Amino acid sequence: MSRERVIQIERDILGKNNGIAAHNRALFLANDLLVFNLLSSPGAGKTTLLVRAASELKRTRPVGVIEGDQQTSHDAERIRAAGVPAIQVNTGKGCHLDAAMIGDAYRRLPPLTGGILFIENVGNLICPAAFDLGEACKIVLLSITEGEDKPLKYPDMFAASSLMVINKIDLAPLLEFDFGKTIEYARRVNPNIEVLLVSARTGEGLGALYAWIDRRAWHQRRAVEDIR
Repeated sequence: MSRERVIQIERDILGKNNGIAAHNRALFLANDLLVFNLLSSPGAGKTTLLVRAASELKRTRPVGVIEGDQQTSHDAERIRAAGVPAIQVNTGKGCHLDAAMIGDAYRRLPPLTGGILFIENVGNLICPAAFDLGEACKIVLLSITEGEDKPLKYPDMFAASSLMVINKIDLAPLLEFDFGKTIEYARRVNPNIEVLLVSARTGEGLGALYAWIDRRAWHQRRAVEDIR
């Protein structure tokens, strides 16, 4: 297959996905729902962070989760055990979630009007960067066990994300990790990316994350009101 044909197929796939994503986004906004697409490499701590954050945020608003993995329902079961509704999407050999998967999964969740929907994407820093799901923004999670240079190795993911959450900071005394270097690398590829430091295990930094989510919710409501 020629390079031109490959490019055309990629454009067709992304074009179809983007149309469905636009429909998802309109539905989410109509339901006053703030949607985050959470991305990371495997083992960075996405599910651990979501279990804690969702169980705490549900005290003040509806919260739901869509879990993406190639196989098993382990992550969705962990979310449900915290008292939060979750839908598992298994992609098989697929390396990412797409907008059609999200639209189908969302219809299977209970009403979340006025709340938050977290999408935990399949664990990798390549494929999910290209696919719009209809989310308000992408959040990339980086654990300090991965090293400082991930933003330079996988620039598309960090360029597409509004927020970088550096996780497992409780391990900092045991590791040689340069926070300043990691942040500088991330801002080379995305000068506007925001950064928060957290420990999903101890809860350190989660207050700042919740405040960031509240600000995003406020800005989204203002934007919707201005359109109306």
